[in-house]
Amino acid sequence: MTFSPDSSDDDVISEINMTPLVDVMLVLLIIFMITMPVLTQSVLVQLPQTSAKPAVTQPDSIAISVLRDGTVLWGSEVVTAAQLQQRLRQVAAQPQQASLQLMADKAVQYQHVLTVMALAQQLGISQLGFVTEPASAGEPQH
Repeated sequence: MTFSPDSSDDDVISEINMTPLVDVMLVLLIIFMITMPVLTQSVLVQLPQTSAKPAVTQPDSIAISVLRDGTVLWGSEVVTAAQLQQRLRQVAAQPQQASLQLMADKAVQYQHVLTVMALAQQLGISQLGFVTEPASAGEPQH
């Protein structure tokens, strides 16, 4: 199709506008980047619910889970108290400490969670966060 002075105005110029397609693809990319870390969690822990805004999980964070019976998991691996202490000591020795994300089942005894927190503090770990689920609209806040 050429443009010439003698062409009539009734000719249709059909071009595909790619801008909306690119915008939609970028939005989908951002959504998938945000939801992917949530989908990789494989340990089933019933987290307590709070009204606080959710924190963004950092890629260099270490997930520590405390199950209902007091079992401690490092990522998805069950660890003993001695193994936990050894791994926390390695994290504390690094110049750039990874942050710890502590996930405790809502039915676990507080003593089990306190043990992990105290051990991390004794070893000099400065970044410890708690992972919770947002409360539903109909549930009372405790």
